[in-house]
Amino acid sequence: MATQSEIDPGTLRAWLDEGKDVDVIDIRPEADYQSWHIPGSKNIDVYNSIKFGQAGALADYQPLNRNPVVAVCYVGQTSKAVVSYLRSRDIEAMSLTGGMQWWSLAWNLAEVPLMKSTAKVIQIRRTGKGCLSYLVGSGNQAVVIDPSVDPELYVELAGQNGWQITSIIDTHVHADHLSRGRLLAVQTGAKHYLPEQERTKFEHPSLKKGDVIEFGDSLLKVMHTPGHTFEAISLLLDDEALFTGDTLFTNSVGRPDLKASPQESEQRARALYNSLQQLSELPQDTLILACHTSQPIPFDRQAIVATLGEAVENVEILKSSEDDFVTWVLGRIPPTPPNHLYVVQFNEMGVWPEGDPTQLEAGGNNCAV
Repeated sequence: MATQSEIDPGTLRAWLDEGKDVDVIDIRPEADYQSWHIPGSKNIDVYNSIKFGQAGALADYQPLNRNPVVAVCYVGQTSKAVVSYLRSRDIEAMSLTGGMQWWSLAWNLAEVPLMKSTAKVIQIRRTGKGCLSYLVGSGNQAVVIDPSVDPELYVELAGQNGWQITSIIDTHVHADHLSRGRLLAVQTGAKHYLPEQERTKFEHPSLKKGDVIEFGDSLLKVMHTPGHTFEAISLLLDDEALFTGDTLFTNSVGRPDLKASPQESEQRARALYNSLQQLSELPQDTLILACHTSQPIPFDRQAIVATLGEAVENVEILKSSEDDFVTWVLGRIPPTPPNHLYVVQFNEMGVWPEGDPTQLEAGGNNCAV
């Protein structure tokens, strides 16, 4: 068979974005598949069988309509044996280079529909990791919020829309991914803002409650919303859309325990409760635009968004007492991201690590409870 035996994540990303017919089979054990996977992929749990040379575990597999097949594993090694077996059966098959580790950098886009503001909001979704970042343009200027993918993508999208990136904002010091904020600032000359705090060890302009960033015909108003971290902020765009970082998601709230002692986790949980009560006083049709999602993001161009009223309804515990909320949050803490202490350290230092960043950022997104 003359076709290639491997496919890189960028090409597969483009295929899925174009709607190309392709069968993506994930051979990892079901638990790892459920933790994170490629949207639209099918789990065929043969990883251990293949490791022991039992390729016959795939004897009954047939691709739909003879579509090309992409086999996925952890780092792109075991999937090669799957491809070899399928190609021996004259099935066009390719192994995903780098596996799920390299796929973690894959992204797709959606435009957020606004009714009042004249700004344009592009949601940049790191589907391989669950990170949501935003390019917000007004007039000929743009702001990037919580950048988590290759800086070149933001520059390219801004250019396509006739915008110059003038501001970059991280809503908090991230623990699950490396901020691309400083890299993007160097590339564009834009100011890189972080919330006012004493954690970071590099110079940057700071934002505090009540500050306003003007760009084009639009305004971003800063709200202090501690809880996920003590410094966390949210950003209100033209009194219509609220970028909440990891404070409030469309159906959950941020975890308060990363790089925190049990005592500090409880303090953060109480701060989170009060921040959420503050947010709940905004108009109920305010759009909630969070920094993360807990599920792989499909290539459907549909923005991940909810109104404030919907988000509050989805998190019923917000209607309870502070003590009940704290007990609920601390009793639902998910597994800790494996390298979060290293990620936090790099983000606090403002230093980009040597080597492949996906090794540090490995794993599904666990920022919500």
